[in-house]
Amino acid sequence: MSDKFATIKSINLNNRQSWEDRLFLTFDIDWASDDVLNYTIDIVEQHDVAATWFVTHDTPVLERLRQNKKFELGIHPNFNFLLNGDFRLGSNFSEVIDRMLEIVPEATSVRSHSMTQNSNILDAFYKRGLTHDCNHFVPEQTDMILIPWLLWNDIIKVPYFWEDDVFCLYSQNTPLQILSFREGVKVFNFHPIHVFLNTENLDRYEGSRDHHRDINKLKSYIFDGHGTQNNLLDLFHLAERGE
Repeated sequence: MSDKFATIKSINLNNRQSWEDRLFLTFDIDWASDDVLNYTIDIVEQHDVAATWFVTHDTPVLERLRQNKKFELGIHPNFNFLLNGDFRLGSNFSEVIDRMLEIVPEATSVRSHSMTQNSNILDAFYKRGLTHDCNHFVPEQTDMILIPWLLWNDIIKVPYFWEDDVFCLYSQNTPLQILSFREGVKVFNFHPIHVFLNTENLDRYEGSRDHHRDINKLKSYIFDGHGTQNNLLDLFHLAERGE
């Protein structure tokens, strides 16, 4: 398989070749069941590409991810409960981060759930050895050329421009054949649940919520048209053809 794909942690601001003309495949695993997560990993491994997985919870499947040398494990801390006065994941943002790093101590890349960030959180990331932050989303529909940049604390900011659920929200989306050639850093974000469902409309996802832990019932919600999984496969096929 082509080395067109790379991990977020491989981005080096002193080497444009580390990100220019590369595709960065990322996944927010978002508490997906092991069945759904393994299903998605199967697809990615069949195409033998690099990917960054932002982890939300402990699961035996993490060991499978660690066994693949082309995979990077980052963290996906959820600050939403804390912001609502609920301390189940930590009594402050540092505790939320630390609990995630107990699960993925090797992590150097981070994307927060809901992209939550501020200057204090960014400094906490830095103090814990996190080097790459992916908390800026700029939709591809803006036609902006995105590049990674350095923060005051030496964290590398890596913006992303395509996400599966946002694809479902926009009425106009640029074909991946065009996006793959857009100038600048090209980071794509997927969620295992949307890959499994082949989501094309968020109503499908919302309607399936009660069955996310029942793989057999969940199968009845799979979309048989062109959806999220097709977009993922399209990326692979473009790289395989050298496009």
